[in-house]
Amino acid sequence: MKAIITDLDRTLLRTDKSLSEYTCAVLKRCREKGILLMAATARPERAIAEYQRLIGFDAVTTLNGARIVLPGRVVENGIAPRSAEAILQKVITIPDVILSLETGEGHFANVPIPEWNAAVFAGFPAMPTESILYKILLSKEESTIQPEVERALTPDTYMTVAEGKLIQIMSVAATKWNGIRAMLDAVGVDQKDTVYFGDDNDDIEPIKNCGMGVAVSNAIDKVADAADFVTDSNDQDGVARYIERNLL
Repeated sequence: MKAIITDLDRTLLRTDKSLSEYTCAVLKRCREKGILLMAATARPERAIAEYQRLIGFDAVTTLNGARIVLPGRVVENGIAPRSAEAILQKVITIPDVILSLETGEGHFANVPIPEWNAAVFAGFPAMPTESILYKILLSKEESTIQPEVERALTPDTYMTVAEGKLIQIMSVAATKWNGIRAMLDAVGVDQKDTVYFGDDNDDIEPIKNCGMGVAVSNAIDKVADAADFVTDSNDQDGVARYIERNLL
């Protein structure tokens, strides 16, 4: 394999969001062997700075493919302003909905979300900024709102669900697989020469399309079923253990 591509949360990272010394050491050996290291994550770029410092990814797909950081350039796949306006007008009417936006100027939400460092914005459905809109995020305590959100989508957007509860709306161009293809094209590596690690819905397409698709044992059933191999869990350093056993 010429490239290793991995999801971060609940895959490469332990549940407490840490990277073990063992995982860092294994990835360092990959780099010494000339294997490229890349990440594909739902996180924004600012939220992976510490992992980038520890690992030094050659390229990263962030925000599920809404922002792709390549060597020497960045590709952005934001939601069209007209579509964003139409969606926000509908979803803001859902009772007790927790709504937030990931934009080029940071995160905005209708309620405080300290862990995301979100700025509270009371003006929805108006946009809090004129900068690019990468993602609309929605959830509701102890209730499912997927049917209502699905009806609010426009033809150029889609939704996915993370960890069974967090709904994410993005441009149809913003997928992890589109980001991965852009990363591989940028470094001149064929998808058959890559291994991908993941755990959730957004990881199914990369797992199916890369040369080797590996699920961690804590992955959802759909991901495990799509994978070529299931490794140990994220808390057991499953990604690093698979790499050490099979690639080094």
